[in-house]
Amino acid sequence: MPEEQSQTIMAVDELQAIVQRCQILEEADFKGEDFNLFQVAGQKCLEDGYAAQLLEVIQNEKNKVIIKNMGWNLISPLVRCIFMYKQEDDKREHCLKILDQLAELCNPKELFLSLLEQIEQTSGEQVCQTVMLLLQPLQTVLLKLQNKKAYSVGLSLAMIMNQLTPLPVPYTKQQIEEDKLGLCQCCNAVVDFAKPFVNELVKNMEKSSEYNDMELKEELLKFCMKSLKYPLLTAQLEQLEGIEEHPFRHFATEVVDILWDMKELIPLVFLRHKDRSPHWENQEFAEMEQKNSADSLACLSYLIFVQHLGIDCFPVVFSPSYLLQCNMTHIEVLLKRTEESMLSKGLDLFESCLLRMEDNSLLHQYLEFRTFINVPQRKKSLNILQLFIDKFDAEGKYTLFRCLLKTSNHAGVEGYIIKNIKDQIHSSLTKACDNVWFTGHHLISLLDLVLMLPEGAETDLLQHSDRIMASLNLLRYLVIKDCESDNQTGVWTTLAKIERNFLKPLHVGLNMSKAHYEAEIKNKKENRKEAHSSNTVCSVTVGGEKMPAMTTEMQLQVLHSALFTFDLIESVLARVEELIEVKIKAVMDEHS
Repeated sequence: MPEEQSQTIMAVDELQAIVQRCQILEEADFKGEDFNLFQVAGQKCLEDGYAAQLLEVIQNEKNKVIIKNMGWNLISPLVRCIFMYKQEDDKREHCLKILDQLAELCNPKELFLSLLEQIEQTSGEQVCQTVMLLLQPLQTVLLKLQNKKAYSVGLSLAMIMNQLTPLPVPYTKQQIEEDKLGLCQCCNAVVDFAKPFVNELVKNMEKSSEYNDMELKEELLKFCMKSLKYPLLTAQLEQLEGIEEHPFRHFATEVVDILWDMKELIPLVFLRHKDRSPHWENQEFAEMEQKNSADSLACLSYLIFVQHLGIDCFPVVFSPSYLLQCNMTHIEVLLKRTEESMLSKGLDLFESCLLRMEDNSLLHQYLEFRTFINVPQRKKSLNILQLFIDKFDAEGKYTLFRCLLKTSNHAGVEGYIIKNIKDQIHSSLTKACDNVWFTGHHLISLLDLVLMLPEGAETDLLQHSDRIMASLNLLRYLVIKDCESDNQTGVWTTLAKIERNFLKPLHVGLNMSKAHYEAEIKNKKENRKEAHSSNTVCSVTVGGEKMPAMTTEMQLQVLHSALFTFDLIESVLARVEELIEVKIKAVMDEHS
């Protein structure tokens, strides 16, 4: 008899011998030794490739009680064998049938713990495969459980989500299509796994308005909140060309639907102060829970107000300003993050709220919100800043400008604000309606913040060039547009202060800066003559900061560019002073 056939008979015979011995025992008489022998023999059959014979033993009606008590022991070797065989292998098919049989026949409690243990032990590339393999048997077992069902459902969902969370979320179209680790597919399988329990909850809620199974509801709510934080907070959720059903959009839709079915969607969006987090003695745990909840709620608002998932369920009774107020916290949470996907969600949510509003309708009480100013996505941020400005009434605009000039610490943003101030002054001067916020004493107070150098003559003019050019252009506009006899803006009253705080220090600063940069250029040219080649790479320090390593030619270009900026500032400054002089002379000639 060939050796291989002999081993086959041995493995199967061992299993049959144990089964026959146990068949004559009462359930209560099974011993620990019987469990061990059954597990070893069953595992040997699986590992040696005799899954078909093991399946026959499991399907045999006489062995029903044995399988009920001992079958759960086979889960671990069974999962290993399923992954070992190729997709089309008959042996793999037999193993999958064994898994289905165990789900039907085993003691639910024991099998539940065995399946969870298997999910907990998996890692890396096998996480999604293992979860998807075991979801169906796990669901079958949970539906059979009588005691602690809600707790077991919650434990299963928490375990699964904890295992998925370390995996990277596919972001680009190519990554989503490849779904290398199977995360897209797995997430949607998990939400399908949860559906029978959601349906059970909803059915009971519909049956009785007094139905109050808070435990199952809380567990499903925890799952939704976790799903909002991962993967949805990180995921790219815009419709992608060429992908008929975006897996993460589908997943997001399912999560929002679950919240709606449980009557939790509107409370979560609008009653955000409702404390759902557990009480933690440990302050660190409490803060982590609060942060996770804030991330999840921010993502939910993004899904509803930007992606319009579940928006049809909302009553159309909320004013645009109330929606903005509700979303301010969520927008701020998103914009404080450094990840590109979250920042863009924050900007999109803010933009969506602002676009619902009419211009000049937002009251100045909404000014507390300014986080987006510091977001790295400069172009998008500036577009939203302009949208934000446009929505405020005159007092709101005025107060916002004051705030930003004091706190932004960014010359580009300050220049942008000064340009907006000029537009508001122009609007006040050319319209019939009198705008007290951008004329007279209010404007003089605002001009004190605009027409000055932050550090006097010592100000880094290159770094603040955007702000300085905008300030000069504003001053030039005021001098041209507002006659000294009218003095609607108050610029002529405060001219002496402007000269003292802005124009004179700017002259001194320009002279100092130009001298410094001209000396650097001269120094570079002399060093170049001494060097063997003009392509020598070296570094230079300008304005106290070391410039990146570059060739002498490149450094000279940078230095000349700086000088050009100073010349530009100087020419506008000269033009402003010339206009002032002409206006003053004209008034003096009138009076003489």
